[in-house]
Amino acid sequence: MKIVIIGAEGDIGRTACDELSSRHDIIKAGRSSGDVRVDITDRQSIDAMYRTLGKVDAVITTVGTVHFGPLTEFTEAQFMLGLTNKVMGQVNIVLAGLNHVTDGGSFTLTSGVLDRDPIRMGTGAAMANGALAGFVVGAAIEMPRGLRVNVVSPGLLEASVDRYGSWFPGHLPVPSKRVGLAYAKSVEGALTGKVIIVE
Repeated sequence: MKIVIIGAEGDIGRTACDELSSRHDIIKAGRSSGDVRVDITDRQSIDAMYRTLGKVDAVITTVGTVHFGPLTEFTEAQFMLGLTNKVMGQVNIVLAGLNHVTDGGSFTLTSGVLDRDPIRMGTGAAMANGALAGFVVGAAIEMPRGLRVNVVSPGLLEASVDRYGSWFPGHLPVPSKRVGLAYAKSVEGALTGKVIIVE
């Protein structure tokens, strides 16, 4: 299969690449690195990426920005960052790609653990993750041509512990291999409309 991985150079993106690259043709996409450039906050940039790529069999997104901070200090704009970037950025990858993914192909989005196992200062991320879960459940029943859509929801990756571990007290980090397998399940399997949890 020809698979586009957006955010391939990040911790999560690398897990998908490592798992799938031995069996498929991987195209890496990112805002500042990769085989093709894309800014998920800009619909024109997303459309340009698909024009450059032509037909693909699967799209994986592992990107999205949210604000972290105390709830009592959160502003509407800070909540909107997660909704416009992490949520609508990935939603627009699906909407723009409907005519570019081959029949029976798939979209795999990425959320995270915080909507089911919250941490302090993580309300913005929890809200965005919940929105992505709702999107794939609703969108799955309307996807044309047998297309599928899922979201992988990993806990804190072992590879990310040095940078973010202090924010996740008591959380058991998940091995990168298991996260990569979740992307394989979504892309190579038959699931649709599912939140694929990795804990």
